[in-house]
Order: sequence, then structure tokens, then C-alpha cells
Amino acid sequence: MALGRPKEPSAQSPETIEELFAALESPLLCYALRLSGGREVAEDLVQEAFMKLHGQFAEVREPRRWLYRTVHNLALNHRRDSAKMVSLIPSAPSESHESHATDATDESPLPDEQIARIEGIGLVRLCLAALDERSRELIRLKFNEDLSYAEISARTGLKTGHVGYLLHHALKTIAAELAKTGVVP
Repeated sequence: MALGRPKEPSAQSPETIEELFAALESPLLCYALRLSGGREVAEDLVQEAFMKLHGQFAEVREPRRWLYRTVHNLALNHRRDSAKMVSLIPSAPSESHESHATDATDESPLPDEQIARIEGIGLVRLCLAALDERSRELIRLKFNEDLSYAEISARTGLKTGHVGYLLHHALKTIAAELAKTGVVP
């Protein structure tokens, strides 16, 4: 008998899949984790092995041994398939290869994303133009000049609470208009 594997039950005590799952889930997860190196991958391998067993339970004579062999084979397949994949996420370059590292990722948005952004900006400008002059000025002071409510209050002569109230309602009006056009949910 191989080390670390449970004994096969005697012929008098046939096991159900539920009993096998209860008895072997944890040991199989440990085995799969050693083979795959990742918890999620190990869980997927064990789940797939039990699903395969379920489909052919009547034909399998030694289900415990069969499960270990299946997890082993699935792990090897996963390792082989993973070696074929090339990550699109650049890994941190090692210090010795820093000068040779190239960044193949393009950070610029796709053309349809650029168009949607430009349209969104245009709609925001239209919404701003539809506001009264005082609301537009408050928004300009808050977002273009990055002033606090107290600083806006000092510049405009409005009370700080009133600045907050007017900004809130102006932004709410803009959001409602953008929601009507489908720019924001």
C-alpha cells in the first residue's frame, strides 16, 4: 500500500459517494494542494474528480484509489496546460533583466471607450450650461479650483451651509439629467 493513502474498504462494506466525500475530501485537498500549489486549483481538482466519479461510480471497483489517481492526473493536466498559457499581466522584472524588459500593455482606452468618454463630457457640459449662473460658479469653484465650502463661502458671501445645499442640488440635477441619457445608472 502506498504511503499516505487510506486503506481500501473491505468487499463487505461498499461505500457511497457521500461517504467517500466525507472521508476523502480533506486528504484529497491536501494531496491536490501539494501537486498544484494553489488552494483554488486544488479545490477545483478535487471537485472535478468527484464529479467524474459520480458519472461512472458503478464501473469503478476501487473508488479511493481511483480518486487519488484522478486527482493526480488532473493536477498534471493543469500544470501542463498552465505552462502553455502566457500571462497578459506583466510580472515585475528581475533586476538583471530590467533593461531588457518591455511593456506590451497599452494603457490607452479603446476607440469606443474614447468616444463614450467624449460623449459623456459633452453631456456634462450641456447639463452644466442648463444650470443657473450661481450654481455653475459654485461647481467651478469646488471642482476646478478645489476650494472648500468655507473658502467658497468667503468668496461668494453665501453661508457655508447654503453653499453645501446649492452644490448638492446642482449635482443632483446634473446626475438626474445624465441618468436620463443613460450616461450614469
